[in-house]
Amino acid sequence: MYKTIYVPVDNSDYSNQAINVAVDLGKAFQSKMVGCHVYAAKMHNYRFKQMEYTLPEEYLEETELDRQRKIHDSLITMGLKLISDGYLVPMQQRCVEAGLEFEPRMMDGKHSTEIVADVNAGAYDLVVLGVLGLGRVRDSSVGSVCERVARRSNKDVLIVKNLPQADQSAERDGNAERDGTAERDTILVGIDGSPQSFGALMTAIDLAKRFGKKVEAIAVYDPYLHYTVFNGIVNVLTEKAAKVFRFEEQNQLHEEVIDTGLAQIYQSHLEVAGTMAAEAGVEIQKTLLDGKAFQKVLNHARKTNPWLLVIGRIGIHSPKEETDLGSNTDNLFRSVPCDVLLTTRLEYPELDVKAEESIRWTPEAEQRMTRVP
Repeated sequence: MYKTIYVPVDNSDYSNQAINVAVDLGKAFQSKMVGCHVYAAKMHNYRFKQMEYTLPEEYLEETELDRQRKIHDSLITMGLKLISDGYLVPMQQRCVEAGLEFEPRMMDGKHSTEIVADVNAGAYDLVVLGVLGLGRVRDSSVGSVCERVARRSNKDVLIVKNLPQADQSAERDGNAERDGTAERDTILVGIDGSPQSFGALMTAIDLAKRFGKKVEAIAVYDPYLHYTVFNGIVNVLTEKAAKVFRFEEQNQLHEEVIDTGLAQIYQSHLEVAGTMAAEAGVEIQKTLLDGKAFQKVLNHARKTNPWLLVIGRIGIHSPKEETDLGSNTDNLFRSVPCDVLLTTRLEYPELDVKAEESIRWTPEAEQRMTRVP
């Protein structure tokens, strides 16, 4: 599934954990590993020229200034390349130990810009990177490089958010309890009926088979949205317009038919997911919740502490040409406490499966649906 795995590194805690996660994936899929570090020699040179006026008088003579520029350029470029090479050594060593092919890459420029350009132009299947880098502070949640790569990449992106605890915890509780692997045995997958969500499901199933994990599919429908909409309409409709619109009747219709239908539709998505999983030889747990999608998935993830959350980059309500993240995906990748895999895979369930699992309306419901405007 993942033949080539790309890992941006910067020697931060999350970056080092991303290397560990990527190598584990590489061993599972026998992948080629690519380590990348971007240094900013051009930016340093630009800043040096901006600060030239602060140099002592003897350095401001044109010949001497030109000599200092050349020395600075050479030292910065050479030094940053050496640092980049040092950043890549730990990953190279891990790959050698795991028997995996390793390719180092170094680039000069703005970090996220160079990484995104390299990822989108290259034959990579998965990007693994830490949620925060060296610039993190106490209130940081998502680093700027992570956010831009996640948003602009056209490949699967795994964001590493879970760090192993301190070594003293390992001595006290054992390694399994230290990093939470004793609890985190489930891959949670968001299902909304879109090809992206079914693609996320199949990716999760592939990972579960390789790593001996369970799979839980979660679907969330929102029966409360129309209450807000209808209450807003009440405040703007005139008495005459309310009669034409038949507001009370429409509101009752939504309560009795539409809301109930939403639950059945999303339950049917879970049944399709269960059928797809069974055909792949995996039995999954199915969870249906009501409310705001990202909030309910977030609450569930906080409660169950999954090993990984797998979600499509966009969902059922996003236009097909969308290249950014959907709103639910955006909120989840920022907020969930576990690692997050944003997938690009598309899966279209067989038509007979769709027909078998799709919602069936009662004659009474079908009659009422004819009155929906």
